[in-house]
Amino acid sequence: MLYTKEGNRLIARRQGETLWIEPWGRNALRVRSTMNNSFTGNEWALTEEIGVQSAEIVIADGKASITNGKIRAELNEVGVITYYKDSVKILREYYRCYYGTISRESSCLKLVARNYKPIIGGDYQLTMRFESNDGEKLFGMGQYQQPYMDMKGCVLELAQRNSQSSIPFALSSLGYGFLWNNPAVGSASFGKNYTEWHAQATKEMDYWITAEDTPRQITENYTAVVGRAPVMRSDVLGLWQCKLRYRTQDEVLSVARKYKELNIPLDVIVIDFFHWTRQGDWQFDPEFWPDPKAMVAELHAMGTKVVVSVWPSVDRKSINFGEMYDRGLLIRTERGTIETYDYQGDCVEVDTTNPEAREFIWEKCKKNYYDYGIDMFWLDNAEPDLAVYDYDNYRYSIGPALEVSNIYPRLYAKAFYDGEKKDGNQDVLSLVRCGWVGSQKYGALLWSGDVQSTFESLKDQVAAGLNMGVAGIPWWTTDIGGFMCGDVTDPAFVHLLMRWYEFAVFTPVLRMHGDRDPHNIATFNDKDFGGGYLPTGQPNELWSYGDEAMGIMKKNLDLRLSIRPYIEKLAKEAHESGMPMMRAMFYEFPEDKKCWELSDQYMFGAKYLVAPILYADTYEREVYLPAGKWQDIRDHRQYEGGQTIKAAAPIDSIPVFERI
Repeated sequence: MLYTKEGNRLIARRQGETLWIEPWGRNALRVRSTMNNSFTGNEWALTEEIGVQSAEIVIADGKASITNGKIRAELNEVGVITYYKDSVKILREYYRCYYGTISRESSCLKLVARNYKPIIGGDYQLTMRFESNDGEKLFGMGQYQQPYMDMKGCVLELAQRNSQSSIPFALSSLGYGFLWNNPAVGSASFGKNYTEWHAQATKEMDYWITAEDTPRQITENYTAVVGRAPVMRSDVLGLWQCKLRYRTQDEVLSVARKYKELNIPLDVIVIDFFHWTRQGDWQFDPEFWPDPKAMVAELHAMGTKVVVSVWPSVDRKSINFGEMYDRGLLIRTERGTIETYDYQGDCVEVDTTNPEAREFIWEKCKKNYYDYGIDMFWLDNAEPDLAVYDYDNYRYSIGPALEVSNIYPRLYAKAFYDGEKKDGNQDVLSLVRCGWVGSQKYGALLWSGDVQSTFESLKDQVAAGLNMGVAGIPWWTTDIGGFMCGDVTDPAFVHLLMRWYEFAVFTPVLRMHGDRDPHNIATFNDKDFGGGYLPTGQPNELWSYGDEAMGIMKKNLDLRLSIRPYIEKLAKEAHESGMPMMRAMFYEFPEDKKCWELSDQYMFGAKYLVAPILYADTYEREVYLPAGKWQDIRDHRQYEGGQTIKAAAPIDSIPVFERI
C-alpha cells in the first residue's frame, strides 16, 4: 500500500483503489474509497459545517495511522484498517487474503474488506466487511417492523418502504457510532461471524465513525455532522385528531366543535387523503370543501391547527401531469410503462431529487393550501410508495434508484421546509411517513406507517421508536391503535387502543389515527375521482369508543397536558444536542449492563421511566428500576433503584416512574 499525507488527510493507494481517511467532527473520522480517478464530492448525510479539522498522521515501515482525539485508525501493509478508542480495539475490517505474513485467519478465502464488483457498463456493487465483536450490541438503523432493539444478528434491507425507514447509523455498546454514508439500496448484516454493508450500485465507499465514552456523546457527535431538529413548536404537543378520512369541510368542523363543546383541548386536526380532485392536483375538491379559508379561520379561533395530506403521486389525468412530465420533474422508469404508482390511478411520482420538482410541488401546495392558512403538511407515501419495489426500474435526476433512492424522503421534507422558511415560517413541522439520515433538520416528524392493529405490532413500535431516536430522529409517533384491521365493535380492539394510547402519551406526539372497521359507510357518489368516491373508516374520536374508553383517554390526555412544559424542554434538548425524546435505557444509565438488555421499557427524557403494556389482558408487569430513587407517578409510592419490581397496570394507566 502506498501511503501519503495531504494536509489532515491520510491517502492510500493500491491496485487502482484510492482511500481517504480524514478527521470529520469531534473524535471522528470519515473514510472514503473509490476505484475511479476521483471522488464525486457528494456529502450525502454529512451536511453540516465542521470547521477546521486536525489529526495526527504517522506513516512508517509501510504502515500508517491517523488519530483524531479518542479515535485512531491503523492501516497495515495492504490497507486493512483497525479502529481503536483510547488504544482499545473497537472495529477491524474483515480480510482473508494472504499478504506475506501468516495469521490465524484463513488466507486462502481471497476475501478483501472493500470488495468492488463492476456492473457491466456502469458503476460498482460494493460489499464492505468488518470483523464481528463477540458480546457487542448494536442499536439504531431507523425503523424496521420487528420487536428487536439490538440489531446484532439481524439482516436489514437498506431500502425505504411503507412502515420501514432505513437510516443507516448504528450505535455500539463498545463505544462507537458508525454511519454508512450512502443512499444506495442494499443491505446491512450484523452477523455473528462478520458485519457486512452492501450497496447494489455506487461510485464509491463512504462511511463515518466516531468513538466516545457514552451513548449521549456518540449521539452529540453524530447529529453535529448530519444535522439536528429545530425546536418543535409548542402548540402541537397535545392531542392530534385524525381518521381515515374526513371527507368534507363540515365533518372537520363538526368534530372540532364537539371537542370544544366537551372542553377537550384539541391542538391539531388532520385532513387525510383524497380530499383533492385528482392525485397531483394538490387542491381541495370544491364540491366538498367549498371555503377552506373560512374553515381554517374557524379552527384557528378554537385553538386548533390544521394539517393537510399531500402525496407525491401525479395521475396522468392531473392538471399538472403534462407540464411536470415535459419538464422532467417526475421519476423515470428504465423499461415498460412510465407508471410508478397504481393506487386509485395511473400515476408517476415527483422526483424530489430535482430542485425544480421540489419548487414546483411547494408552489402548488402554497397556493392551494398554505395561503388558506393551513399550518402543516402531512407528507404521506414519502418513501415513495411504489406499485412494485423494483428499484432497478427507476431513475432520478441524480442517478439510478439503486444508487440514490434512500435519500428521497429527506428531500421530500426539504421541499416543504425550504418553501415555508422562505415564506417566513420559523416553526416548520411536517408529518412524514419515511426518512433518511438528516431528515430531522427539515422539521420531519416521522411516524411508523400503516401498521397492524395488534399487540405484536405495538411491541414493534416501541423498538422502532427507540431505534429511530438512536438514528438521530427525535420527532417520532405512531397511529394510536395501529392503522389497519381495528374493529370499533370489538372489545379486544378497544382494549388495545387504550394500551396504545397510554404509551403514546409518553412519545413526542399524541396522535389518534387509523382506518377503522367495519367498512360499511357508503361513498358520496359514483365518480371515479374527487373527494366523494372513496370510502372512509369508522369514527375515531375520543368519544367513539364508549364512555369508559373516553374517560380513560381524557384522563391520560390531562396527564399529557400536565407535563407539557417538560416535553417542551425535551424538544429544546433535541435541538441543542440531538438527544432523542424517547430514550433507550442505556442513554441515561450506560454503566448499568441490564439497561443495555431492556427493550420493553424506556426513558422519556431523563425524568420519566415508562413501562408500556405490550400484551393483551395484562394488568401488572415487571419493571426494572436502575440505581437511584424512583416514584410511581400514580400513587407517589417511592422505591429504591437497583431492583426489579412488579407494578400494577389497571386498564386506565401504565407504570410510569419519576426519577427523584
